[in-house]
Amino acid sequence: MREPVRTVKSQELEYDLPESLVAQRPLRARDGARLLVLDGDGIAHRAMRDWAQLVPGGALVVLNDTRVFKARLLGRRKDSGGKAELLLLRSLGERGEAQVWEALGRARRPLRPGMRLVFGAVEAVVVARLDGGGLRVELTCDESVTEALEEVARVPLPPYIRRPDDEADVERYQTLFAKRSGSVAAPTAGLHMSQALLRALGQRGVKIAYATLHVGPGTFQPVSTDDLDDHPMHAEALEVSDELVREVAQARARQAPVIAVGTTVVRALETAADPELDGHVIATSGETRLMIQPGREIRVVDGLLTNFHMPRSTLLALVAAFVGIDRVLAAYRVAIEEGYRFLSYGDAMYLPPRRT
Repeated sequence: MREPVRTVKSQELEYDLPESLVAQRPLRARDGARLLVLDGDGIAHRAMRDWAQLVPGGALVVLNDTRVFKARLLGRRKDSGGKAELLLLRSLGERGEAQVWEALGRARRPLRPGMRLVFGAVEAVVVARLDGGGLRVELTCDESVTEALEEVARVPLPPYIRRPDDEADVERYQTLFAKRSGSVAAPTAGLHMSQALLRALGQRGVKIAYATLHVGPGTFQPVSTDDLDDHPMHAEALEVSDELVREVAQARARQAPVIAVGTTVVRALETAADPELDGHVIATSGETRLMIQPGREIRVVDGLLTNFHMPRSTLLALVAAFVGIDRVLAAYRVAIEEGYRFLSYGDAMYLPPRRT
């Protein structure tokens, strides 16, 4: 039974996560993770490579086709030589030969307009400080800025992965179906999808479709307010295409469930939910600030494959919207006792469809 609509307190999303369970590297095989299945009040322990057998034949599985770009720049201030770092967030176009970006910055002293930073062949000048703590910067290079960034920029691993990125992350912190560049964090449930697993889904008559939601750094921001309703939800760019609208409508026509691979897909589909036709979506593009938490009706998504999330996070609140806070936290306690690996490179949880 769905929880009644109420104000969720952030402390309700708290649990103790041992640091030893935060996965620091991916497993050798994409589909090699463990899978906790939370079905009704029962918990089963399976393997990710078996997931296709748990998906109903004919279901629609929706993946996020966003692509993580090399967004992290490590360098120095040009005047003092002190260390400086930028996280590129969003391209704002060009001004002459310079590329203009919205970014987050970090240095020993606050970065102010006029400061120049050096990242290999790329030079950045801070143009303005933005609301919310961001920066507008202009990037220049003697050659192509785009080509230089590909050489000097780094994979933007999450802050809880406490090691430098390496060559393996270039491939593994990216889904096999990544297509549309724009994310500074991976849609991590999709990292489990191997070619073998995708083929197995197809052999069961499962349809595959794609939404786009570009993951921003706000996904890592913990809830700091007492009430979830007061949390300043971050904005993320999304697109739900006409093709996906048709795929969802066809799934409803054949009475097949819609299964989201990842919280980002849930957020995209629920943002695009048709207000007049339950279970359907309308073509949507732009930004979403949708907060999904217990008590909010899930109108489109019937089942969810997801990773294990941080305490006090909006991602944990989203998962709890499907089955309730108590059941999710009980499953997390079991996962901790059983030694499951948590967060981006960790294991997975599956919430089977609520309807068919």
